[in-house]
Amino acid sequence: MTTTIETPTLSSLASSDASASPFGLTPEQFQNFGEELDAIRQRVLADRGERDANYIRGVIRAQRGLEVAGRGLLWAGVFPPAWVAGTAALSVSKILDNMEIGHNVMHGQYEWMNDPKLSGKQFEWDTACPADQWRHSHNYLHHTHTNILGKDRDIGYGILRMSEEQPWNPYYLANPLWAALLATFFQYGVALHDVEVERIASGETTLAEKRDVLKGIWEKVRRQALKDYVVFPALSGPLFAFPLAGNATANLVRNLWSFSIIFCGHFPEGTHEFTEEETANETRGQWYHRQLLGSANLSGGPLFHIMSGNLSFQIEHHLFPDLPANRYAEISVEVQEVCERYGLPYNSGPLGQQFGSVVKKICRLALPETESRSRFARPTGVLLDGLGGATKGVGGLVKKVARATAGAARALTPGAGAA
Repeated sequence: MTTTIETPTLSSLASSDASASPFGLTPEQFQNFGEELDAIRQRVLADRGERDANYIRGVIRAQRGLEVAGRGLLWAGVFPPAWVAGTAALSVSKILDNMEIGHNVMHGQYEWMNDPKLSGKQFEWDTACPADQWRHSHNYLHHTHTNILGKDRDIGYGILRMSEEQPWNPYYLANPLWAALLATFFQYGVALHDVEVERIASGETTLAEKRDVLKGIWEKVRRQALKDYVVFPALSGPLFAFPLAGNATANLVRNLWSFSIIFCGHFPEGTHEFTEEETANETRGQWYHRQLLGSANLSGGPLFHIMSGNLSFQIEHHLFPDLPANRYAEISVEVQEVCERYGLPYNSGPLGQQFGSVVKKICRLALPETESRSRFARPTGVLLDGLGGATKGVGGLVKKVARATAGAARALTPGAGAA
């Protein structure tokens, strides 16, 4: 039998009254909440072993097999079936490298294996952002200061208005356009994260001060461009246009997919932002609570979770970023039960629902506060202009690519169904 712990009503997270808890739990409940989640983490840490090692090595084999197959088929891309199959395989390969392998390895989830190839401090991935810069902007800034306004630069990536607490200005009228451009060129948006373009624009820093950061980005972007758009197409000789187009399409699919998964994990309606005052001197339990309220999950099957890098369990990832991601599915059952007992929300839904919610927020926050409330106070199902029209297209495109290579992924990945 589940025992419900009586908690105060969750009050506004924007409350400036420091004497009242804006989190909805008493200090004792926060301590107990933190201890329960710590116990889950410690149990999984103690249980890591062959199962997890086999999983990540199986995913790496699948990713490499798909990349070899994809690039080989694109050399025969003059035949349409070969081009479609090659592009699909390469797209899935890039998604796996980005989401399930690169992201999770660089979080240090496999340091315990003492395998240099799986060392988060040495790993480099197949995307434009230099790994060392990503480890700073993501592992440190984002995961330490999750959804804290003014400290977590993932709130809008410096170009979008994603919170009512961000002051509105006419620039944000193009919020849907900026979001569509960010989705299309997402790997470059992530690469430019540490440049802090908005701080350069405001005069808080200068391009000269960002010289080393820009140099690192340029060197990585140049290597990626040479590999995808020069070397591999050139190996096809006079048929270079087919692998060139296939590589460009695969990068686009990976960008759209990763944008969709990441934004659905952080910005659907129901997620919360915090002020620095609210999070000052927070306890372990309050830190866990902030991660919970600032994240959202996506429901789906085993293949969907693998393709999302298990970031479909964004809540569990933010609670336990250093645990092997293939454990998030089983952990989520326990986390949901803990949340239920403490009367805390657990934000989860299918991709279409969560992405539609994100699109609605992007469009609503493009307008000044009073106008946005009146114009977008309608059901999510209403057809939205601009980016909203692309929602179904992005989800449908990636689902088709995933289905096209699902058999190969299952065959090459031992224990994939356990994800």
